[in-house]
Amino acid sequence: MIYLTQLIYVNSGQAGVVEQFEALVLPLLPQYNGRLLLRIRPNDATIIEQTIETPYEIHLLEFASQADFERYLADPERQACLHLKEQAIRSTFVIQGQTL
Repeated sequence: MIYLTQLIYVNSGQAGVVEQFEALVLPLLPQYNGRLLLRIRPNDATIIEQTIETPYEIHLLEFASQADFERYLADPERQACLHLKEQAIRSTFVIQGQTL
């Protein structure tokens, strides 16, 4: 198993486009042995300490293998939606890990 934590930063006024993109691509995860384990929209009340900008959302994803994750990234349906991601998401910080 591999785990991916994504800190997602959104362009101003583009939250609706992010929602549209996620509604199209997140349902594809199971086709590639992937799961969305956690989806958080942090706010000031939930942050204990920080030295970075608060992301719009934080996702924790799980895939059975690196190959499954790469196949998900290459999915034609997902690729067709990337213009939404490019419009709405300013940057994404991804941390990859595995069970120890």
